[in-house]
Amino acid sequence: MTALSDTDDPDRCTLCGQRLAATAVDTGDGNAFCGTGCRDIHRELGDADGRTDPAPDSRPPRPDPGPTAGIERAFFRIDGMYSATCEAFLESVAEKRDGVVAAAASYITETVRIDYDPDVVPPSALEEALTTLGYTAYRRSDAESATDGSEGASRRSRELQGVRKRRDETFLGLRYAAGLLFGAFLLIPYVSIIYPAQLARVFEPWFLEGFTGAFRLEGAGGFLFLRVYLILTGVVLFFTGMPVLRGAYVGLRTRRPTTDVLVAAAALGAFLYSTFAVFAGRFDVYYDLTVVIAASVTAAAFYEAAIKKRALGRLTDLTVSQVDTARMYGSEGTREVPIEDVTGGDEVIVREGERVPIGGTLEESECIVNEAVVTGESLPVRKRDGDRIVAGAIVTDGAAVVRADERPVGGIDRLTAAIWDLQSADHGDHRYADRLATRLVPLVCGAAVVAGLAVAVGGGAAAGVLAGLSTLFLVSPWAIGLAVPLSVASSLEAALDRGIVVFDETVFERLRGIDVVVFDKTGTLTTGEMAVVDADAPSAALAAAVAVERRAAHPVARAIVEAFGPTGGTDGDADDADRRHSVDGTRTAAGNAEIETEGFESHGTGVEGTVDGERTLVGTLDLFVDRGWHVDEGIRSRVEAVRGTGQVPVVLGREGTAEGVVVVGDTPRDDWRETVSKLTDRGIEVVVLTGDHDDATAFLRDNEGISRVFAGVTPPAKAEAVRRLGADRRVAMVGDGTNDAMALSVADLGLSLGSGTAMAADAADVAILEDDIRSVEAAFDLARAAGRRLERNVALAVSYNAIVMPLALAGLLNPVFAMGAAVLTGGVLVANARRELGSTAGGPERR
Repeated sequence: MTALSDTDDPDRCTLCGQRLAATAVDTGDGNAFCGTGCRDIHRELGDADGRTDPAPDSRPPRPDPGPTAGIERAFFRIDGMYSATCEAFLESVAEKRDGVVAAAASYITETVRIDYDPDVVPPSALEEALTTLGYTAYRRSDAESATDGSEGASRRSRELQGVRKRRDETFLGLRYAAGLLFGAFLLIPYVSIIYPAQLARVFEPWFLEGFTGAFRLEGAGGFLFLRVYLILTGVVLFFTGMPVLRGAYVGLRTRRPTTDVLVAAAALGAFLYSTFAVFAGRFDVYYDLTVVIAASVTAAAFYEAAIKKRALGRLTDLTVSQVDTARMYGSEGTREVPIEDVTGGDEVIVREGERVPIGGTLEESECIVNEAVVTGESLPVRKRDGDRIVAGAIVTDGAAVVRADERPVGGIDRLTAAIWDLQSADHGDHRYADRLATRLVPLVCGAAVVAGLAVAVGGGAAAGVLAGLSTLFLVSPWAIGLAVPLSVASSLEAALDRGIVVFDETVFERLRGIDVVVFDKTGTLTTGEMAVVDADAPSAALAAAVAVERRAAHPVARAIVEAFGPTGGTDGDADDADRRHSVDGTRTAAGNAEIETEGFESHGTGVEGTVDGERTLVGTLDLFVDRGWHVDEGIRSRVEAVRGTGQVPVVLGREGTAEGVVVVGDTPRDDWRETVSKLTDRGIEVVVLTGDHDDATAFLRDNEGISRVFAGVTPPAKAEAVRRLGADRRVAMVGDGTNDAMALSVADLGLSLGSGTAMAADAADVAILEDDIRSVEAAFDLARAAGRRLERNVALAVSYNAIVMPLALAGLLNPVFAMGAAVLTGGVLVANARRELGSTAGGPERR
């Protein structure tokens, strides 16, 4: 892997490449870091320039920093990519175009990245060039807009993309429907006419001459009958079976054969053998075998595609980080404009509860923002006049007037481009069966050539051709091409039934080889929501605090209201002498009646108001000191102790005296310890990366199952940490937010949790629909079951060859027996795939 940062620039962080600020950390050894998180990662993980011993399932080097001057970069989404062979083929197609400097493809993410000279070749020409041999190319921004209606394309463009998508899906359905229709049509007369005639030939010595004569195909009628079959079988083979033939062509052209070559060899061999036999006056034809191979394999592929489509449909639209418009302020008042119309220096107004559309500087205002989706910091941050504010942050209290940067690029858009760049270089692995096919194809072809030459020496050229063609469908283990999609579809369906969406079967292979699992903290190991953790205050003071906090919009205020307000806790009065209130067990309510607040004031770090005639103050310890309220040493000590945990201590009091402390924080998930323990039991190292402050990670550092915890880590630093951890091991990343997306893309395997954003799900290889961390362990269990399922089905696939090869060697092979072996093999494969699916249907308990 190549580094994601530019360490040669002294003004940038040595680790993540971000520009250094006044708070930069200089270690005195020539390195400088944007924060302590980057410094700690560099110290512990060192500088890794690449994998010293790349594993066969690992991902290749990361993409280059970007195109050179005068060269532009375009991203295309390609429908129809399904193997590493497709990657090599499409890269070669793109690189043959004039003006193309470089191309990188990934079938895992269905993405092709092209660096090109716009003066020589326009993007439309590249799109047209990539739309070939059944592949369909879209500009990636347009393709995603067509499905989610977000940025990147006009309404007309989205409509055109949607029409094209529906047209392609309709054509695909017609292809498979035609195969089933023609296949059924051909097999009915085959069973009633051709099979009896072929059986009569085998058993003629044991039947009367008059009986066997009724089942003969000799003569002009039989010849004409078989010529009709030649045409109809050709329709099934070259129309329905075209995806398989295309895959075989691409595999041979790129010298990376897949199971499609084995299937095509058997189907074409049977078809050509039968055609030669008919014109040679023979009637031992195998058109039925051609039909069954082409129709069954393509039907299995259609079944696999249907399961993947179903999985895609299950992914809820979690796009919470994209902003299409901005409310721009000018001399004529405010008006909403598309975000791309905002230029440097423009002022944008962001109201409370809204997401900041562009990055810039806060002007003439003060507000509190939640930057967790971008930075990973779980606690809201106060912003004052002149502070930087990032795109994607949510204004939780107050309003913001943001002066756009000179080049106003949303933080989310920048991350999107970085993710696409990483994904396009995310080459897929050759599937297990494809790697097997690479070894088998030369053997099958060699056997056909040897058999043909051996027979031709004594029997002539025609006999040699027939012998070589018959060997193709006798020796070629075509049933592997049926076993793979059946096994894959069953594995994907088993995962989907557990709320785990997987789009690429090599994910299971990569999961089985994972050495390190990296967790994000906020929203992954924790709930990502502010909640009251503990409280030590009289009930009357809590009731007054709820009355005041109900008027505030801060997440901490909402947590207090939810915990102790009229809807929280239990009914009944509480004794002031019982000052301890626990939210881990049964919570004590502060009262059920809503109390009115008068003279409400917001101080930024707290709120104040009069409740039942008593002045009430709720906020930070510093606010109490600034207001001159009395705070005893016990409360001060309690506040300092809580600060050390990274949680938020909220002081509350009445009439000039602090009376207690409420602790608010991002609470850990209930099952995180169990998940970490099960992963370590597998021999997997667990690492945590978080944008939170170091104080908020104390509970993680105390867990013996976690080997390393890095705090204060920015999104680019997360990606670099994952890269360095993966220098000689396979790494999986588990995250939920946009700030995790780059790391999810860099990892050997990315898993996005159910509470995450659409960008995280897009960057990941596995999308967990439910917000349940136990599903991470379930994914590893499913990967193990998928491996067993595939290996057993591939082993069973060769049963066809085990049946027909001895018959052929004994001179007893008959088209009826070959067809029987094919049907038996297919039935066994389907039954085993469904049995294996049922055996894992229970799986881990789902909430």
